Amino acid sequence: MLMINAELHTMDRNGRVIPEGYLAWENGRITALGSMEELTEVPAGAFDAGHLPVYPGLIDAHTHLGLFGDSLTFEGDDGNEDTDPVTPQLRALDAVNAMDGYFSEALRAGVTTVITCPGSANPIAGQAAALKTCGKRVDKMIVKAPAAIKFALGENPKSTYNDKEQTPVTRMATAALIRETLAKAKKYYEDKCRYEQDPENMDEPEYDVKNEALLPLFRREVPAHFHAHRADDIFTAVRIAREFELEYVLVHATDAHLVWEELGEEGFRGILSGPILTDRSKPELKHQSPQAAGILSRNGIPTAIITDHPETPIQYLLLCAMVAVREGMSREEAMKALTCYPAAICGLDDRVGSLEPGKDADCVVFSGDPLELMTRPQAVMVNGKMVLNHYCDNV
Repeated sequence: MLMINAELHTMDRNGRVIPEGYLAWENGRITALGSMEELTEVPAGAFDAGHLPVYPGLIDAHTHLGLFGDSLTFEGDDGNEDTDPVTPQLRALDAVNAMDGYFSEALRAGVTTVITCPGSANPIAGQAAALKTCGKRVDKMIVKAPAAIKFALGENPKSTYNDKEQTPVTRMATAALIRETLAKAKKYYEDKCRYEQDPENMDEPEYDVKNEALLPLFRREVPAHFHAHRADDIFTAVRIAREFELEYVLVHATDAHLVWEELGEEGFRGILSGPILTDRSKPELKHQSPQAAGILSRNGIPTAIITDHPETPIQYLLLCAMVAVREGMSREEAMKALTCYPAAICGLDDRVGSLEPGKDADCVVFSGDPLELMTRPQAVMVNGKMVLNHYCDNV
């Protein structure tokens, strides 16, 4: 229930660092933290961090963790339902294999929270879920579900349905399908609102599973996550979000560092930048650059670093941040891009992303500077439970 002798990097709004600190928690939530000088007594059994740096658990805000099975092909490939281009009713939660080996690898790398979502084959792919990476049953790992609605623009929907000789095979058709679906869902939402306000005089709209799945968007309970690489696809996402007054996040946004001035004028939540530890496997990745995250952050655009697991295996999330620092991102911004920034961008900052009273007791004790290659997590705690420590390297 108590960690002592910790170099606490809180990652809170003030960027507070406590060189010799303690962290207390109860029932999975942080109850107090501060300087060791404030402790009047240290109870038996307190965990001694040995003066090592302690950070909030890392967050990977865009993955397909648990949806594409470790060492499996079709048998474990559950990320894309490419039989229908519009599938907002699909829930990533229903496909996540919590026993997949990559969950353990995420924990060993200090990644304690992820957003996992359907793939990008469909213009509207379904509902993302925010999960802890520790557990055997996905229902007990939920931080927020749904956490977002996944949309996709650009080459992926085009190539998927061109192979099937089915719409959409152009960017125009992809955008048109999204607009058509959102327009129907918006009317459905408005009809439901009118019925709820005056049930005696208004008819309740006939239940529609796809429209129901999109209601959280119009209630502004979750954002739209738009997969977009090329600059024109990024601005199509902006255009659609404006038309329907959606809260939105740009995912990948490979060309964003080339158009940051124009993006700076928009009121979106932020960019989930990456992955960068991949090849340029398709034309829309032409401008992929390890400098992108640093350029965006220096110009005031909220930016999180992601792996897009399994595109880059999730255990290399910190390595992605190291590369971003090597290419010009500040060390402080890089660590924020793995903690408080993804939490804020994805609406999870009431639970995770910083070490503060009331938040989940998720933290990582590092053997040294987390942005040095030879550093490794010495201990990882999720919801107040030590799931990995330097005495026993088993999850």
